[in-house]
Amino acid sequence: MSSLKEILDFNESFVKFKQYEPFVTSKFPNKKIVILTCMDTRLVELLPKAMNMKNGDVKIVKSAGAQVSHPFGAVMRSILVAVYELKADEVYVIGHYDCGMSAIEPGQMINKMIERGVNKDIINIVNYTGMDLVEWLRGFGDVSTSVLKSVDIIRNHPLMPKSVPVHGLVMDPGTGKLDLLSDGEENLAEDQ
Repeated sequence: MSSLKEILDFNESFVKFKQYEPFVTSKFPNKKIVILTCMDTRLVELLPKAMNMKNGDVKIVKSAGAQVSHPFGAVMRSILVAVYELKADEVYVIGHYDCGMSAIEPGQMINKMIERGVNKDIINIVNYTGMDLVEWLRGFGDVSTSVLKSVDIIRNHPLMPKSVPVHGLVMDPGTGKLDLLSDGEENLAEDQ
């Protein structure tokens, strides 16, 4: 059963009683930061709290596993928009331990697609067009390696200003503890 009616009913009350007022801010991040993180439910409130961020402080881009899977895909475009149009001048890539993307088995996921009604012929057509569906769905083995790969893609992107530090971190989704993998400021100093 869909949650839509419950959400819309709550929203009507939320707006009617002006419960939005504590969240009013501009579209520009106060702390001039854009964060790429995972869509994991444990991070929704924990990540901003663990970083001392509140509404209006940062831009948050989410993708499964905090991955930049394509240098010219929607995730990278969002980061570039945050930097060039929304005044972000720092990028944080924050993965987390116990990430579901580390356990993705593409074959099992394709079987689930078929079980839920995706026609096998469609899957064959996708593969026939040159798309490697198994590789596209594949997760990662090590979160630290995955975060550093995304950091590298962003840091070395031909459209990313070299003056923007790109940091890599991994969070414990139970405690909020952040482990630093790559300090973007140190990387900038090395490049000079």
